[in-house]
This record gives sequence, C-alpha cells and structure tokens, in this order.
Amino acid sequence: MRKTLLAKLACVALVSFCGSQLHAQRTGDGAVHRIPPAGVTISDDDRKELKAGVDQLGSEIDGLRDALRRQPALLDLLPDVQIYHNAVRYALTYNEFFKADEVAKARTLLKEGFGRAAELKDGKPTWPHAAGLVVRGYVSKIDGSVQPYGLVLPASVAQDSERPRRLDIWYHGRGETLSEINFLSDRERNKGDFTPADTIVLHPYGRYCNGNRFAGEVDTFEALASVKKRYGVDSNRITDRGFSMGGAACWMFATHYADQWAVAAPGAGFTETIDFLHIRDLSAIPWYQQILWRQYDSTNLALNLLNLPVVAYSGEIDAQKQAADRMADALKQIGVTLTHIIGPKTRHAYEPIAKLEVARRVDAIAAIGRNPAPSQVHLTTYTLRYNTMYWLAIDSMEHEWEKAIAEARVTDQGIDVTSKNVTALSINFGPGLCPLSESQDWKISVDHRPVATARPSSDSSLELNLRKTADGWEPESRTETQGLRKMHGLQGPIDDAFCDSFIMVKPTGQAASEAVGQWTTTEMAHAIEHWRRQFRGEARVKDDTAISDADIASSNLILWGDPSSNAILKKIADRLPIKWDSDAVRVGDKSYPASSHLPILIYPNPLNPKHYVVLNSGFTFRESAYLNNAMQTPKLPDWAVVDITSPPTSLEPGKIEDANFFDEDWKLTTRRPGAGD
Repeated sequence: MRKTLLAKLACVALVSFCGSQLHAQRTGDGAVHRIPPAGVTISDDDRKELKAGVDQLGSEIDGLRDALRRQPALLDLLPDVQIYHNAVRYALTYNEFFKADEVAKARTLLKEGFGRAAELKDGKPTWPHAAGLVVRGYVSKIDGSVQPYGLVLPASVAQDSERPRRLDIWYHGRGETLSEINFLSDRERNKGDFTPADTIVLHPYGRYCNGNRFAGEVDTFEALASVKKRYGVDSNRITDRGFSMGGAACWMFATHYADQWAVAAPGAGFTETIDFLHIRDLSAIPWYQQILWRQYDSTNLALNLLNLPVVAYSGEIDAQKQAADRMADALKQIGVTLTHIIGPKTRHAYEPIAKLEVARRVDAIAAIGRNPAPSQVHLTTYTLRYNTMYWLAIDSMEHEWEKAIAEARVTDQGIDVTSKNVTALSINFGPGLCPLSESQDWKISVDHRPVATARPSSDSSLELNLRKTADGWEPESRTETQGLRKMHGLQGPIDDAFCDSFIMVKPTGQAASEAVGQWTTTEMAHAIEHWRRQFRGEARVKDDTAISDADIASSNLILWGDPSSNAILKKIADRLPIKWDSDAVRVGDKSYPASSHLPILIYPNPLNPKHYVVLNSGFTFRESAYLNNAMQTPKLPDWAVVDITSPPTSLEPGKIEDANFFDEDWKLTTRRPGAGD
C-alpha cells in the first residue's frame, strides 16, 4: 500500500510540474523564470581579487599562445589552461556565482590554471600523464569556444596512456546552476556512479543544461575526439551511460547513434515528448512543432536498437521509470524485450544491489565489444541528420520528417537491402571490413530486385551508391550532379545551422522598415545573449562588410537585417525561394507587407551551397522551453513568416503567420509531412 501511494504521489508531482511548465511554454507568460538564475552578490574585495586573477591568467595565456606557436604539441594543451580562465571570467562577467562558497572554488580554479600555465611555460606539463580525476578542454568548431570535459583515468594511464582502453561516456543530470566553476570543481572531486577497472570515463559538460541536444549533442563527439587524440581508446568498447537528464541523453545517443557504442545503459530520463509532458490537447501546439518532436524522440527509433545491446535501469517508484516503460512498449512492437533492471522501493537514484547488476551486465557486454561490421543492420530515421548505421546510409528521402527505413544483410549471394521512403542509399565497408570475398562479383539487391554487382577491393573495402528512379534502383556515381537537394548535413531545420561553425552577420546599412530594423537589432542581441547562457559559448559576430571568402567557405552565415541593411543578404536575396524587398515578403502566391513582416529561414548558401544561410534567427526554442529539457526541441521548421507587430515572447519571436519545411529539392511546397508510425 505504501509503495503504491509513493508511486502515485511521484506521478502526481511530475504531472503538476510538467503541466505548469507546458502552460508557460504555450502562453509565454510570467511563469517563466531565468535560467541560469541570477547569481548572489559577492563582496567588492572578492570581485576585485578574482578580477585581478582572471586578468593576469588571461595575460599569461596570451603570452603562451605566442611563445608556443612553433611547438604545436604544447600549444594543443592551451585549452587545458583556458578552461580555468573562462570558468571564473564567465562567473564574474555574467553574475554566475550562485552560492557564497563558489568564490573559494573560483580561487582554487585560478590557482590550478596558474599552475598549468607555469608548467606549459617550462615545457614540462604533468597533467597529460596524470591518472585519477583530470579536467581538460578543447576548442569547438561551432563557435571557437573552449569547452571543458572531465575524465576519470585508471592508474595504468600514468604508465601507458596510448594502450587502447574501454571508454564510458557519462551524461550528467539537470543542474540549472551547473556553471563552469561548479562543473570543473565537481569533476575534480567526484568520481561518479561507475568507475570500471582499466576504463576511461568521460564526463562531457554538454554545454551546460540542454539535455545534450543541438550544440550539446555535438559536444559529445568533439570531447570524444579530443580524448582519442590524447589517450588510447578502443573504439569498439565505448559505452553510452547516464542518469536522469543524462539518462534521457543516453537514450537519445543510443537510438540516434546506435552503431557507435558497445552497449547503452540509460537510467531514468525521458524518451519522448507527449507522454512525458502529459500533453493531452495538441490543438494549441503548432503542427510543425509536433513534427519536429521526431528529431529527438527515441521511441520512434526503437528499430535502431536491434543494432545495440541496452541495459536500462529505473527506481521502482521513480516517476521517470516512465522513460524505460515507453521504450519497452516500442521495442515490444518489433519483438524485443527490454532488459530493465528495477531498484526495489527506490525513487530517483540507483539502488545498491540493482546498481551492481547493471554494472555486471554492462561490463560483460563491453568486454566483448561491438562488431564494427555486422552482417545485418537496421536503420530508421525521420531526418537525414541521422542517416547512417554501420556500413549502410540513407542519402536521400522521398519525404523528410516521415519515417524512412533501410535494412540490409550480407547473404551467401551478396547484399540484400529493403527500404521505405528512401530515394538514395549507400553501402560503405571500410578497409578490412567487407565480409565478402574479393575474388568474385556479388549481387546487390534492393527491395527484392537485383540492381548491380560489386566486388570488394583488395583491401576488403566496398563502396556503392544507389539511387531510385522511375524504373527502379540503379548505381549512381558520386560525381554525378543532382542539383540542389537535401542531404546529410544540409537538411535543416533552422536549428541545424548551430551544430556547425557559424557567424552572426550584423547589418551595417539602413533597413527599409524602421520596425524591421528595430526587431532585427533586438532579436540579434537576444540570440547572442542566449547562445552564451544556454550553450556556453561566445558567438562569432562580424559586420556584413567584413565577411570574407574564407568565412563563406568555412561557416554557416546567420544574416540579420533585410536586403536593404545587410550587404550579404542583398547579394543573395533574388536566389532565395522566399522573395523579400521593400514592399513585401512573398511566399509562393502569398504576400505579406514588408513594413510589418519578415521571413525566417534556413537554406543552402547561394555563395557556397555546402553551408547554410539563416535569416534572422538564433536557435528556435526560447525561455519557456528552458524549464524542462523535454521541451528543448526545434520550434520552427525550414522557414517562417513573422508578424512583428506582435512583440516577442518567451515562446515565439513574434506572431508566426505561416511556416513549413522546404521539399527535398529545397523548394517551396504546400505539402506537410504525414503522420509517423
């Protein structure tokens, strides 16, 4: 009876919590609070002392950058110093001391930063060879920021750091006050829940508290690449783990990148949007936002877990047990029973005996490791952003944001592929991975029809590209020109532009409409400020007149202003599918007055179609969505028209008059993606 009552109370609490947050999301009202919160006041003496330390350490970093220019191996270690400098600098600049004891933490971090700087100056850094708890950093491709990560390193690393070892990735839980100071301080003192023998444990910062989504998602792979560069890592024994918000991240990485891990071990978290947020009335939520839930919902991608062992954990009376229950339901539909370890009479924590069982199972699977080229693979996706599973890739879809499936298996005749909602696919076994003999041609069949023969190269590699035509499937050369088409890394929606290198492009001219000029100035400032708050970077900002050929070649351009005020936008305006001049915004046969409306969109840059241009938008979820990580999903598709006579809210940048996705050829369409199954 008591257990049942506790479970009911936990569920009621979650319903109430999510319900109030969902109301705030829908209405954009005053229920939204600032995240991260405003910091506490620290004394003038403390501020003066820390500011002096930050300035001095910053000066030493500048000196090291110049001194080590001809010593790339040492220069590569500079981010390991910068993480300390940035942690204290951010806290001072943005009022992010949340408790009085964080001043002492800041002093300690500055001292450690000075210590590492001195070692670098002497050319004798010790921390790259240290074992135990070590914090390090890397420079992100997205915005050039230095991002921290934590490591738990086994003692054996001190003697042999290059030997390939198992690596566990551990995603942290939600923490609205998880500043860089608090993250680094914790990672230097706390080993975490699981520290397997002879295993490197990577703790990504994930760019703060975004559920490891968007730039937080990219952080995992950038941090992992940094670790692989510095230590020996067995790529076939990398595990995917986390609890609470970190459990949600673990589920997401498991279903979206199932071919990357030896095993996934999520604890609690959430796996989908509607049930977790207890949404009962969809009428108040725009149709395209409902479609965009498909980007991160894991239950829709259960088929991908046929490629990956999963050991889930939940406390018996934890409301977030719901996450594994929903995944169990989804897996049951494809004939799989989820391994779900339950902690008896336990709320939101690991129960000791159950924790040992989770560890036993994960360790056994990790010891075997993943097969880098399994004979059968299963891939399902709603977007070309997540288009690869081992040696099979979906390169083009008939309708993005509807479920696409490709499954392939190696047989004694060759390779058989079946597909749904797929118009181009590729088979790519890397060197040494193709199981087919190099001494003969093999049959390649798609959707039960032979379409080609192929023979592996002498290094046991095989690459084949196939495209669907009116007459069926046929081989395709990568050099063939297909025109502008959605593809992996160039598929939208708007938020995708902020998962790679981007530059905010500031207009220097006069806007045709004073209202548009004021709106774009305010919204650009909002985008820059909230990028730093939520993704812990400092956006690159350049005047439109300062954008170089190198910028166009390397980065997505976020163009603010209108064709009158922004020189880059003026140059490409007539090459965009939505037309915009001083009189009107024209979307197909619809027209909106330019004095009060403007377009937001993402599109391949006409000056370099390998990168995006975005008009007048930062990442698209706003303050109301910060309240719950399950709400942090894309809020706008590929394009929208905004009525700026309605002021921005915590929900929207203005009244959205119209919005939709472009079609697979990046053209306007009135079609909406259909229901997913």
